[in-house]
Amino acid sequence: MQFFDADATRIALPFDRLIPALRERFAGGCEAPPRHVHEIVNPLGEAGQDAAGRRVTSLIMPAWIPGKYYGVKIVNIAHGNARRNLPGLHATYLLFDARTGVPLAQMDGDVITARRTAATSALAGSYLAREEAKHLVVVGAGRVARLLPAAWAAVRPIEHVTFWARRESEAQALADQLKARGVSASATKDLASACASADIVSCATMANEPVVRGSWLAPGAHLDLIGSFTPAMREADDACFEHARVFVDTDEALEKSGDLLVPMQHGVFSANELRGTLTTLSRGVAIGRKSPGERTVFKSVGNALEDLAAAVLVSESAAART
Repeated sequence: MQFFDADATRIALPFDRLIPALRERFAGGCEAPPRHVHEIVNPLGEAGQDAAGRRVTSLIMPAWIPGKYYGVKIVNIAHGNARRNLPGLHATYLLFDARTGVPLAQMDGDVITARRTAATSALAGSYLAREEAKHLVVVGAGRVARLLPAAWAAVRPIEHVTFWARRESEAQALADQLKARGVSASATKDLASACASADIVSCATMANEPVVRGSWLAPGAHLDLIGSFTPAMREADDACFEHARVFVDTDEALEKSGDLLVPMQHGVFSANELRGTLTTLSRGVAIGRKSPGERTVFKSVGNALEDLAAAVLVSESAAART
């Protein structure tokens, strides 16, 4: 069994290869059962520990391509880790031969999750953002947000990136990092003005209340929503969905994301008005952008198919080098 640490996993997943791999897997499909969720409650033993600090949530996300690959991502969320000066989330990916069950590889699950998430947004954008889109606004400053400029640059001619985050210093740090690599970038306090001039607004936050307003978005803009993966979370207000063509990564998004559930409850749009998924887009069944002036919205919640596509790319890239 091969072992890929964080650096090796990242090197094997350049966006110019990962995005096509995701397109191929969405078009080809795989088996991806609902994830298992387990709550592990540990005994008291640390000073100042509350009920949340004793709990670890473990997510088990399987997927397989019959006759080829079987993979499982295990994500552990330790709610008390901030007090321990440790990251709150740790993930590992295990890849097997689906015919024999033989273990093939263990990979860094955090890197796989972050890179496939950014790549999934870019894949959707390859169908939905205007061909000439040049100005990208990134909302957020976390692990996924910092990957979005490179992912989007793989599918659109991005000329300038504007960062916004609740902590201005974090947005400025990301802008400085891009500028050091020769990319035009800036940070802003005024998200409304930034959105008004943006071709693409890509949100990767943990917000529970909308941070982007539909009234801010220009005609022809593409809105990419990553962060809301529970019914209580929202990054966009109802107006973002009015008169927009809405797409999702999988139909599961309609059950999980507050970004979709709340405007649907308010009658802004219905599930029947959904224009497509990444599967129907990748198969050429759904039509992406129809005109330069329409607004499009893409909402993702993540799926084990995406993890499997990334893991197979890591494994096969290593095999090709040997």
